[in-house]
Formats: sequence, C-alpha cells, structure tokens
Amino acid sequence: MADTTVRIDGNTLRLPGGVAVRFIRTLRLPESGTHPLPPGLGEFPVRRVADYADTVPEAWRARGGVMLPVYLREAMWLSFGGTTEPAALQVGVGKVCAVSGKPWSERLSRRPQNYLVLPRQPWLDGINSGKGTVRQFVAVPLGLGATVEGQVTGEEVWGGVQLQSFPLTEPRLAEWRAEERRRAELARAVAPSGGFGAALPMAAPAPQGAVPAPAAAPAGRRSRAAAAMGLGVGGSMRQEVYEDDRPLADWADRPAGRVFVHLVTPPQWRRITGEAPPPSPVDRAAYTRAGLPWFDYYDQDAEDLAPTDTLESVKPVGDWLGDDHEPWQAPAPGQVQPLKDAQGKPVQDGDW
Repeated sequence: MADTTVRIDGNTLRLPGGVAVRFIRTLRLPESGTHPLPPGLGEFPVRRVADYADTVPEAWRARGGVMLPVYLREAMWLSFGGTTEPAALQVGVGKVCAVSGKPWSERLSRRPQNYLVLPRQPWLDGINSGKGTVRQFVAVPLGLGATVEGQVTGEEVWGGVQLQSFPLTEPRLAEWRAEERRRAELARAVAPSGGFGAALPMAAPAPQGAVPAPAAAPAGRRSRAAAAMGLGVGGSMRQEVYEDDRPLADWADRPAGRVFVHLVTPPQWRRITGEAPPPSPVDRAAYTRAGLPWFDYYDQDAEDLAPTDTLESVKPVGDWLGDDHEPWQAPAPGQVQPLKDAQGKPVQDGDW
C-alpha cells in the first residue's frame, strides 16, 4: 500500500510523491498596477498541530495538519523547490481552489484545471486571477468577508491553506523514471570525468522522525476559540500558472496525501507554542532602497492557464481594511532579475 503520510522536515512540508512545499515571507505589493515577483524574506516557521494538542483550538485537533504565524496583511508565497518527481498539486485557500476558483475537490479536473503541475510550476504567489498574472496571497481575519473564501462562497468557515498531491499513475511514473535514467546515462557518457557537466552526487535524505501519537487535551480543559485567519488578495504580479500538457488519465485518481495549514496570529502563536513569532514584515521602501533584487520568471515552453471569472472578480483586502498608507517605492530596472529560460516528522491528518 502506498505511503500517504505527510511529513514536516524543518519548515518544509513533504507530501507523498516527492512534493516539497515551503511558505515564504515576502513584501506586500500595492493593490494597483502589475509588478515583478517580490523577493523572499525567509521561511515561515511551521509546526505540527499534534505537538500542541493541549493548547490549540479543539477544531484544529480534529483537522490535524500544521500551523504557521502570520501578521495581519502579511504576504506569502509557496515555494515548490525540492519537488523530485512529476506531481499534480491542489492548493486551496479556505477550501476554494486557488487555480480554478471552484470548491475543494478530491478529484483532478481539466475544465477548468484545478491543480498545479510540479516541478514545472516553481512557486505560487497568489490566486490565478488574470492572463499571465496572479493576485498576491495576503493574510486577513475571517469575519470581514475579505478572504477569497468569503468572496467566492459567501461564507468564512475554513480559513487557512489546504494542499493535496497526486502522483503519476504507476505506468506513467515508470516511463518517466526510465527516461530520466536514459538522460542521466547520456549525460555521463558525454561529460568528461570530474569536469564540467559531470554528474553531481545526490544528497542523502534526512532521517525520518518518530511517529508520535496525537496528544489529547487534558480532561476538563476549556478549549480555546479557533484562531480565525485566512487568505485574501493584494496586488497583481507577473506570474503564469501553467497549463498541464499531460492527459488527465496520466494522474492518479485519488490524492496520495493532503494537509491542512492553519494560519495563526503572532499572539496566538506565542500562546500555543511558547515561541516568539517572527519579526514584523520588512518595510518595502527600505528593501527597495537597499538595492535588493526582484524577479521575472518566464518559461517559453509552457502555456499560461487562463483565469476563471470567479477568481478574476475577487477584490483586494484594501476594499475591506482601508487604504495602505505605507509608501511604495518601485524597484529600479536593474533590480529586476530574469529567471529560467530528507524526510522528517509525519503530519497528522484529520476531518476537513
């Protein structure tokens, strides 16, 4: 039977099928105009819900998964670097698909496409809301109607982020692995020994952690109210969400693994974990003045996936929370850089 365990390795989530996901802190963009890709400012710390069963809300214990701390209006992006084999990854924001805008599903769909294709898609910075653009993921509380979930469904029930991975079918995966071996053998045959182009040694996987039983809350303890944070959207940036060029039948019928990612306010993070939250987000004008890079990413062999009307109509969080008075300083042209042309502890899943 295939392993369906999701593991946490440092701050990286590892889903079955070789999928690696990290959550990256970043600069929040202005809600007008279209911008290059903002830089990463380090990883969000990720912790397993099961390790804090006596301090998390009761609903979280039922859903399992992991949690990470975010500030109000803080922006994030998802990095898929380290994904080792082809995979289809569904990304939900409040159980609304960030690619199609459709309700969360345990099946892959092509009309509209409701998943990302890895490792071709190196990252995702927001919802697929325009031709060649996305609108940035921005953290907001539930209850205002500002989340993608609230605007698309009319309710704010789930919050957080949901991830679900699908591998290739066994025959297609075997074909892919055989092709990769042929390519590696060809590379070794044409490369000089130990010189440029020589095969590099693979890093050994990190050791697996022990599988602890989920901790139960002490008897009679009053459960805390659920921390209610979800993702809305901010500014627009140039990023393509790539169309799958494989037949849908190449992918498994059912997900190999899934995980619920809870979003925690910094005070709640401290109460739950006892850890200090990360410092507040970096001032973006100071970052730009320092001359640090922004990015443009383009894959000439990939087709951009057209957005759906549902996600095109999602409004930015400023419509609910008011204007952002932090001054914006656009990057200089030389700051925009063009890009391209180990196992850990298992994460407990639950009911969601």
